Amino acid sequence: MSKKLLTVLLAAGLGLASGAALAQTAASPTLDAIKAKGFVQCGVTGGVPGFSAPDANNVWTGIEVDFCRALASAIFNDPTAVRYTSLTSQERFTALSAGEIDVLSRTTTWTMSRDTQLGISFVGTMFYDGQGFMVRKADGINSATELSGAAICIESGTTTELNAADYFAANNMEFNTVVFVDQDEVVKAYEDGRCDVYTTDSSALAAERSKFAVPADHIILPEIISKEPLGPVVRAGDTGWFNIARWTYFALLEAEELGVTSANVDEMLGSDNPAIKRLLGVEGEFGAPLGLTNDWAYRIVKHVGNYAETYERNVGPNTPIGLARGLNALWRDGGIQYAPPIR
Repeated sequence: MSKKLLTVLLAAGLGLASGAALAQTAASPTLDAIKAKGFVQCGVTGGVPGFSAPDANNVWTGIEVDFCRALASAIFNDPTAVRYTSLTSQERFTALSAGEIDVLSRTTTWTMSRDTQLGISFVGTMFYDGQGFMVRKADGINSATELSGAAICIESGTTTELNAADYFAANNMEFNTVVFVDQDEVVKAYEDGRCDVYTTDSSALAAERSKFAVPADHIILPEIISKEPLGPVVRAGDTGWFNIARWTYFALLEAEELGVTSANVDEMLGSDNPAIKRLLGVEGEFGAPLGLTNDWAYRIVKHVGNYAETYERNVGPNTPIGLARGLNALWRDGGIQYAPPIR
């Protein structure tokens, strides 16, 4: 056999292998089940303003909710094709593994043990956070190094417990934990004076403080004692569904970087920018590998907006929560949010 013929056959074989891999990637039992029932079942936090919380009419809003709405938009072109399951920290992974939800979009920290031992896959980091402490202003505490001997309210089944133990041990301080199963119980205990300190992710502290009768009576101490990369989670083993969830997150970031918003997305369909054309499905075939239509990302931006839009309306400086972008800014703006290119 000639070298030239061998090269041609190898190239053809690689093409067939690539095509088989493409078809395998597009197949997703989870996506098939979602299409059959007509909605995405999304596991969320019970009620953290800015992240996932229902109003009096049971309309859910928040960054985590917007991710679920983005998935529904990509699949159904309908951001309302979502049903929400409120889960505690102890319930969340069991509900996902048991198939009670399709995706967990609930203040969940990406750790090695969770990533390797629970049969789950983290999609990405929707929100870079860190654990902090909140105290009453009247107590005159200005630093976490002054908390020795304090009673601390903590939610069980979270990384919060371990982080607090590590921090106090490292600083040779004593502390007493007051542990509760549900986040609402933790907050109520702190408000009722059953503990001196409330600790959790700093974003959640700001969110909960916004609901207090007098938010200014409580301060969040300056120390951040951990890395808390928070992001959506899916069951391991369904590569097709994992890719849909991951690229939904990336599409939100890519849209912000390219200046594509819910307000201008229709106009952007006529852009000459090749990256925008690929994002919006005007050019290329980037829907088929996901098992979606080519305009999947257009649908996301049209109905939900880009990452900046969901951040600003839910937790940004002009909301009661008032969080600056910080690490959650795009890489070009001093943050570390970054999406691989669609190409």
